[in-house]
Amino acid sequence: MNDLIFLLIALPTAYLLGSIPSAVWIGRSFYGIDVREHGSGNAGATNTLRVLGKKAGFLVLFIDCIKGLAAASLPLFNNNLTPGSEMFHIHQMACGMAAVLGHVFPVFAGFKGGKGIATLLGVVIGISWPVSLMCALTFVVIVWVTRYISVGSMLACSLSPLYVRIYHGYEPAFIYFCIAIAIMVIYTHRSNLKRLKEGNENRFSFNQGQKKEKNELVSENS
Repeated sequence: MNDLIFLLIALPTAYLLGSIPSAVWIGRSFYGIDVREHGSGNAGATNTLRVLGKKAGFLVLFIDCIKGLAAASLPLFNNNLTPGSEMFHIHQMACGMAAVLGHVFPVFAGFKGGKGIATLLGVVIGISWPVSLMCALTFVVIVWVTRYISVGSMLACSLSPLYVRIYHGYEPAFIYFCIAIAIMVIYTHRSNLKRLKEGNENRFSFNQGQKKEKNELVSENS
Protein backbone atom coordinates (compact mmCIF):
# COMPACT_ATOMS: atom_id res chain seq x y z
CA MET A 1 0.00 0.00 0.00
CA ASN A 2 1.25 3.47 -0.91
CA ASP A 3 2.36 5.34 2.23
CA LEU A 4 0.28 8.43 1.40
CA ILE A 5 -2.87 6.37 0.81
CA PHE A 6 -2.19 4.47 4.03
CA LEU A 7 -1.89 7.68 6.06
CA LEU A 8 -5.06 9.08 4.49
CA ILE A 9 -6.87 6.04 5.87
CA ALA A 10 -4.90 5.43 9.07
CA LEU A 11 -4.86 8.94 10.52
CA PRO A 12 -8.67 9.42 10.52
CA THR A 13 -9.03 5.87 11.84
CA ALA A 14 -6.60 6.62 14.68
CA TYR A 15 -8.43 9.85 15.46
CA LEU A 16 -11.76 7.97 15.65
CA LEU A 17 -10.19 5.35 17.92
CA GLY A 18 -8.95 8.11 20.20
CA SER A 19 -12.36 9.77 20.11
CA ILE A 20 -14.05 6.84 21.85
CA PRO A 21 -15.12 8.64 25.07
CA SER A 22 -14.86 5.74 27.50
CA ALA A 23 -15.21 7.95 30.59
CA VAL A 24 -18.34 9.63 29.24
CA TRP A 25 -20.01 6.45 28.01
CA ILE A 26 -19.23 4.43 31.16
CA GLY A 27 -20.35 7.27 33.43
CA ARG A 28 -23.62 7.79 31.59
CA SER A 29 -24.41 4.12 30.98
CA PHE A 30 -23.67 2.67 34.42
CA TYR A 31 -23.85 5.63 36.80
CA GLY A 32 -26.10 8.15 35.10
CA ILE A 33 -23.33 10.74 35.46
CA ASP A 34 -21.37 12.77 32.95
CA VAL A 35 -17.94 13.01 34.56
CA ARG A 36 -17.31 16.23 32.65
CA GLU A 37 -19.87 17.93 34.88
CA HIS A 38 -17.92 17.04 38.03
CA GLY A 39 -14.44 17.36 39.44
CA SER A 40 -11.88 18.71 37.00
CA GLY A 41 -14.37 18.48 34.13
CA ASN A 42 -12.10 16.13 32.17
CA ALA A 43 -13.23 12.89 30.55
CA GLY A 44 -10.23 10.89 31.69
CA ALA A 45 -9.28 8.09 34.06
CA THR A 46 -8.22 10.34 36.94
CA ASN A 47 -11.44 12.33 37.05
CA THR A 48 -13.46 9.14 36.61
CA LEU A 49 -11.64 7.60 39.56
CA ARG A 50 -12.45 10.58 41.73
CA VAL A 51 -16.07 10.91 40.67
CA LEU A 52 -17.15 7.28 40.15
CA GLY A 53 -14.62 5.22 42.08
CA LYS A 54 -11.88 2.66 41.46
CA LYS A 55 -13.68 0.18 39.20
CA ALA A 56 -14.82 2.80 36.72
CA GLY A 57 -11.52 4.67 36.92
CA PHE A 58 -9.34 1.67 36.14
CA LEU A 59 -11.70 0.47 33.41
CA VAL A 60 -11.42 3.86 31.70
CA LEU A 61 -7.63 3.76 32.17
CA PHE A 62 -7.48 0.35 30.47
CA ILE A 63 -9.72 1.29 27.56
CA ASP A 64 -7.94 4.60 26.93
CA CYS A 65 -4.59 2.82 26.96
CA ILE A 66 -5.86 0.24 24.48
CA LYS A 67 -7.01 3.07 22.18
CA GLY A 68 -3.44 4.36 21.96
CA LEU A 69 -1.96 0.90 21.51
CA ALA A 70 -4.45 0.12 18.72
CA ALA A 71 -3.62 3.38 16.94
CA ALA A 72 0.12 2.72 17.18
CA SER A 73 -0.47 -0.76 15.73
CA LEU A 74 -2.17 0.48 12.55
CA PRO A 75 1.13 0.66 10.59
CA LEU A 76 1.27 -3.14 10.81
CA PHE A 77 -1.34 -3.10 8.03
CA ASN A 78 1.06 -1.32 5.68
CA ASN A 79 3.11 -4.00 3.94
CA ASN A 80 5.62 -1.40 2.74
CA LEU A 81 6.79 -0.79 6.31
CA THR A 82 9.21 -2.98 8.23
CA PRO A 83 8.25 -3.31 11.91
CA GLY A 84 10.93 -1.77 14.10
CA SER A 85 12.34 0.45 11.36
CA GLU A 86 12.58 4.21 11.75
CA MET A 87 9.89 4.80 9.11
CA PHE A 88 7.62 2.32 10.86
CA HIS A 89 8.09 4.25 14.11
CA ILE A 90 7.34 7.54 12.35
CA HIS A 91 4.05 6.14 11.09
CA GLN A 92 3.29 4.87 14.59
CA MET A 93 3.95 8.32 16.04
CA ALA A 94 1.71 9.98 13.45
CA CYS A 95 -1.14 7.58 14.19
CA GLY A 96 -0.52 7.86 17.91
CA MET A 97 -0.68 11.65 17.84
CA ALA A 98 -3.95 11.45 15.89
CA ALA A 99 -5.38 9.16 18.58
CA VAL A 100 -4.30 11.52 21.36
CA LEU A 101 -5.91 14.45 19.56
CA GLY A 102 -9.05 12.33 19.28
CA HIS A 103 -9.02 11.73 23.02
CA VAL A 104 -8.52 15.41 23.83
CA PHE A 105 -11.02 16.57 21.20
CA PRO A 106 -13.41 13.61 20.72
CA VAL A 107 -15.86 13.88 17.85
CA PHE A 108 -18.22 11.50 19.70
CA ALA A 109 -18.40 13.71 22.81
CA GLY A 110 -18.70 17.28 21.61
CA PHE A 111 -14.91 17.71 21.29
CA LYS A 112 -14.56 17.87 25.08
CA GLY A 113 -12.38 15.02 26.30
CA GLY A 114 -9.50 14.26 28.62
CA LYS A 115 -5.82 15.09 28.76
CA GLY A 116 -4.54 12.09 26.84
CA ILE A 117 -2.14 10.53 29.36
CA ALA A 118 -3.50 6.97 29.26
CA THR A 119 -3.82 7.10 25.47
CA LEU A 120 -0.24 8.36 25.23
CA LEU A 121 0.92 5.48 27.39
CA GLY A 122 -0.73 3.04 24.99
CA VAL A 123 0.97 4.72 22.05
CA VAL A 124 4.41 4.50 23.67
CA ILE A 125 3.78 0.87 24.62
CA GLY A 126 3.17 0.19 20.94
CA ILE A 127 6.37 1.95 19.90
CA SER A 128 8.71 0.87 22.69
CA TRP A 129 7.56 -1.04 25.77
CA PRO A 130 10.85 -0.41 27.65
CA VAL A 131 10.39 3.36 27.33
CA SER A 132 6.74 3.06 28.37
CA LEU A 133 7.80 1.00 31.40
CA MET A 134 10.33 3.64 32.48
CA CYS A 135 7.70 6.36 32.05
CA ALA A 136 5.15 4.33 34.03
CA LEU A 137 7.63 3.70 36.86
CA THR A 138 8.49 7.40 36.96
CA PHE A 139 4.80 8.25 37.16
CA VAL A 140 4.18 5.79 40.00
CA VAL A 141 7.18 6.99 42.04
CA ILE A 142 6.34 10.68 41.62
CA VAL A 143 2.66 10.16 42.49
CA TRP A 144 3.66 8.00 45.47
CA VAL A 145 5.96 10.73 46.79
CA THR A 146 3.91 13.84 45.96
CA ARG A 147 0.33 12.46 45.75
CA TYR A 148 -0.16 14.65 42.68
CA ILE A 149 -1.19 12.75 39.53
CA SER A 150 -0.66 15.87 37.43
CA VAL A 151 2.96 16.19 38.58
CA GLY A 152 3.59 12.50 37.87
CA SER A 153 2.10 12.82 34.39
CA MET A 154 4.09 15.92 33.46
CA LEU A 155 7.41 14.64 34.81
CA ALA A 156 7.03 11.20 33.22
CA CYS A 157 6.35 12.78 29.82
CA SER A 158 9.12 15.35 30.25
CA LEU A 159 11.66 12.61 31.00
CA SER A 160 10.56 10.42 28.09
CA PRO A 161 13.09 11.92 25.62
CA LEU A 162 15.87 10.97 28.06
CA TYR A 163 14.52 7.42 28.31
CA VAL A 164 14.46 7.14 24.51
CA ARG A 165 18.09 8.30 24.43
CA ILE A 166 19.06 5.75 27.08
CA TYR A 167 17.33 2.78 25.48
CA HIS A 168 17.36 3.56 21.74
CA GLY A 169 20.36 5.84 21.44
CA TYR A 170 19.99 8.84 19.17
CA GLU A 171 16.73 8.26 17.33
CA PRO A 172 15.74 11.83 16.32
CA ALA A 173 12.12 11.19 15.29
CA PHE A 174 11.28 9.38 18.53
CA ILE A 175 13.05 11.99 20.66
CA TYR A 176 11.31 14.88 18.90
CA PHE A 177 7.99 13.07 19.25
CA CYS A 178 8.51 12.73 23.00
CA ILE A 179 9.48 16.39 23.28
CA ALA A 180 6.29 17.32 21.40
CA ILE A 181 4.06 15.21 23.63
CA ALA A 182 5.76 16.58 26.75
CA ILE A 183 4.96 20.12 25.61
CA MET A 184 1.39 19.11 24.79
CA VAL A 185 0.89 17.42 28.18
CA ILE A 186 2.20 20.45 30.04
CA TYR A 187 -0.17 22.61 27.98
CA THR A 188 -3.19 20.40 28.74
CA HIS A 189 -2.25 20.53 32.44
CA ARG A 190 -2.03 24.32 32.60
CA SER A 191 -5.05 24.46 34.94
CA ASN A 192 -3.29 21.96 37.21
CA LEU A 193 -0.16 24.10 37.19
CA LYS A 194 -2.25 27.07 38.26
CA ARG A 195 -3.80 25.08 41.11
CA LEU A 196 -0.37 23.79 42.16
CA LYS A 197 0.91 27.35 42.30
CA GLU A 198 -2.10 28.40 44.39
CA GLY A 199 -1.89 25.31 46.60
CA ASN A 200 -5.33 24.05 45.55
CA GLU A 201 -4.40 20.97 43.54
CA ASN A 202 -6.18 17.80 44.67
CA ARG A 203 -3.96 15.08 46.12
CA PHE A 204 -4.50 11.51 45.05
CA SER A 205 -5.61 8.86 47.53
CA PHE A 206 -6.74 5.26 47.04
CA ASN A 207 -9.17 5.86 49.90
CA GLN A 208 -11.22 8.31 47.89
CA GLY A 209 -13.76 5.75 46.71
CA GLN A 210 -16.73 7.65 45.43
CA LYS A 211 -16.41 10.53 47.88
CA LYS A 212 -16.25 13.92 46.30
CA GLU A 213 -13.11 15.83 47.09
CA LYS A 214 -12.99 19.44 48.10
CA ASN A 215 -14.06 21.69 45.24
CA GLU A 216 -14.82 18.65 43.04
CA LEU A 217 -18.23 19.70 41.81
CA VAL A 218 -18.17 22.28 39.07
CA SER A 219 -20.03 25.44 39.96
CA GLU A 220 -23.26 25.82 38.02
CA ASN A 221 -22.41 29.48 37.46
CA SER A 222 -19.01 28.78 35.86
